[in-house]
Amino acid sequence: MLTIYLCIVIFLLCLAIFDLFVGVSNDAVNFLQSAVGAKVATFRTILIVASCGVILGAVMSSGMMDVARHGIMNPAQYSFHEVMVIFLAVMVTDVIVLDIFNTLGMPTSTTVSLVFELLGATFMVATIKMIGDDSLAFSELLNTEKALQVIIAIFVSVAIAFVFGVVVQYITRVVFTFNYKKHSRYTIAIFGGIAFTALAYFIFMKGVGNSPYIPEDAQSWINGHIGTLLIYTFIGSAIVMQLMHLVGVNIFKFVVLMGTFALAMAFAGNDLVNFIGVPLAGLDSYQTYMAQSSGAAPTSFLMTSLIESAKTPPFYLLLAGLIMIVAMATSKKAHRVIKTSVDLSRQDEGDEMFGSSAAARSIVRFTQNSNTYVSNIIPERVHGWLDNRFNQRSVTLDHGAAFDVVRAAVNLVLASLLITIGTNYKLPLSTTYVTFMVAMGSSLADRAWSRESAVFRVTGVISVIGGWFITAGVAFVASALVGLLMFYGGIVIQAAFMGLVVYRLFRNNTGKSVGDTDKDDSFRLMMRTQDSVILWDLLSKHVSRTQSYMANFAIEQYKMIIEGFVTDKPSLLRHAARDLHNEKTILLKYRRQELLALRKAPMDIAIERNTWFHVGINASQQYIYVLRRMLDPIKEHVDNNFTPITPELVEEYQPIYRKVIDLISQTEKTIATGRFENYRQVLDEAEQFETELSSIRKQHIDRIQMAEGNETFQLSLVYLNLLQESEQLLTNMRHQLRAAKKFMEGQ
Repeated sequence: MLTIYLCIVIFLLCLAIFDLFVGVSNDAVNFLQSAVGAKVATFRTILIVASCGVILGAVMSSGMMDVARHGIMNPAQYSFHEVMVIFLAVMVTDVIVLDIFNTLGMPTSTTVSLVFELLGATFMVATIKMIGDDSLAFSELLNTEKALQVIIAIFVSVAIAFVFGVVVQYITRVVFTFNYKKHSRYTIAIFGGIAFTALAYFIFMKGVGNSPYIPEDAQSWINGHIGTLLIYTFIGSAIVMQLMHLVGVNIFKFVVLMGTFALAMAFAGNDLVNFIGVPLAGLDSYQTYMAQSSGAAPTSFLMTSLIESAKTPPFYLLLAGLIMIVAMATSKKAHRVIKTSVDLSRQDEGDEMFGSSAAARSIVRFTQNSNTYVSNIIPERVHGWLDNRFNQRSVTLDHGAAFDVVRAAVNLVLASLLITIGTNYKLPLSTTYVTFMVAMGSSLADRAWSRESAVFRVTGVISVIGGWFITAGVAFVASALVGLLMFYGGIVIQAAFMGLVVYRLFRNNTGKSVGDTDKDDSFRLMMRTQDSVILWDLLSKHVSRTQSYMANFAIEQYKMIIEGFVTDKPSLLRHAARDLHNEKTILLKYRRQELLALRKAPMDIAIERNTWFHVGINASQQYIYVLRRMLDPIKEHVDNNFTPITPELVEEYQPIYRKVIDLISQTEKTIATGRFENYRQVLDEAEQFETELSSIRKQHIDRIQMAEGNETFQLSLVYLNLLQESEQLLTNMRHQLRAAKKFMEGQ
């Protein structure tokens, strides 16, 4: 019987290692995005700084383990067997839920997952115990006060982080403006002193000062002299910052790196419980049960020992920190996951990852109306002065940076403070929530959300926050159901769930990963370059790739449609329908990217080429519409098992099929290479073949009218539509080729 509990403990510890690796890969964006987004140093340097913070934070995080031990449940009321069921249900659910959310591309939070999974599994086991014993109540089985405190802290931190991000960034920008180098002669020392003092207070004085590794007399002295230490820290750091500024050190970059260290430290101290808290609590429970001398059964031995604070061996914490560092340095996902947060908070306009929503439109409209009202109250002179302080034309951005170091410094200092406060009060605030909302608040205060992008950014924020709330609900319900099944299903169900988790982990780690496309990299470079020649060259190549890609896409879908029709295979036609539907979204993304870049192009060129740009993009859209009109009747015909296409019609259409593919292929090659020497020849050839197609279509109409009976009437109509849309396909090809030449070479 005890063997199953040993297997559960080993399984939990294995999941802890996996959770550390995957969790850090998912959450590394929390403490890396500001430094990477502002390009304050090389990625290697940023990783080294963050790694030092992670190690220190991990070693100091022992107190947070209490959340998993007795933060949600009252362990004195639960037996060893019940506690192990709860812990196993939590970890199994955690892997499954995070896997599902990642597969669907929905935002999630490891902190929210852990808290609500603990709550769900404990709630279910508590309900079962209450059904069996009427004398028990939820207040005895659940640590309701602490649980409510944790839940409120998690969700209130969203509003607090956003509001503080807006207020602090607004004040900071008014002081330093976007041309911060010009306005930081005297104020930089104060800013750097405040930032260092705040971080020093919450991390070193409150964090290290309360660490179990610091002697009690040292802790007492620190806690008794906080005020004096703060004053001396501020004076000393302000003087040092001013001296560093005078010798040419960029204080904002220094603060960003210092903040990266602090936030990584706060992340490790706060979020380590998400990854190893439950497995270590399970290990401690197993060791306590095995050490008992009373001979009590697993179902009757109460886990009173979990009430005590965790005494996690430093070796475990150090090992966990090292695994987190390896994950940061080697995980490709950790290197890519930063994109969402950086793109939503970037200073310039760009490709919007989210669409528009009714809620976002209402929020933006209300905010704009409120802003207009407030602007009318503020005196004109004050309003003009504030607008001058927010003049983005003077923004100082390093090459490839999404925002400047002023905003990056505010993001990191604020997020570090909020998370460290939560850690010191034993509240597992979601690092994801806090860092993301601070970044959104600071970008809003920085006027990075223009009228053209605000609705998309708000939709993105709503989507992310909505994903967090969905995470909470799904984690609670799923963990409760898994706990119920494990409690009554015993060893069989528990083993089945462990097998399911192993399968999911194996499948995910052997799947193919998809990286960012070259077109996305090209677009980001377009939006951040200030050289009009480079911009136009990049835009021309971007448009060329889009249009040649669409021509190639049209060939592939055309082949699939015809093959599905000729071979009478509905699977091919369904595949084509799915591809055409998905391609509309991708094309809209490219169109928006190119429109934003066209706005930045020199005015005379943009006006001259604007018409041909729209003709070209409309031709690309028409490929989808024409192929859809071609596909729908064929798909309905084949799906309904109507009369297959006859060999005579197949033979008649083969030359048309080959000629259409040849002409579109020539167009694709011409646009892709930018060599238009044979441009007129291809146009004339296509126009001539359209005339031939028109004659074939008229002959087919005559054939339909002269036919006796109606056995093949339905097939004849489908074939007629195929001829019409094939002709339209060539017309569209001519429009695309003409537009591409005019856009790239001018009139």
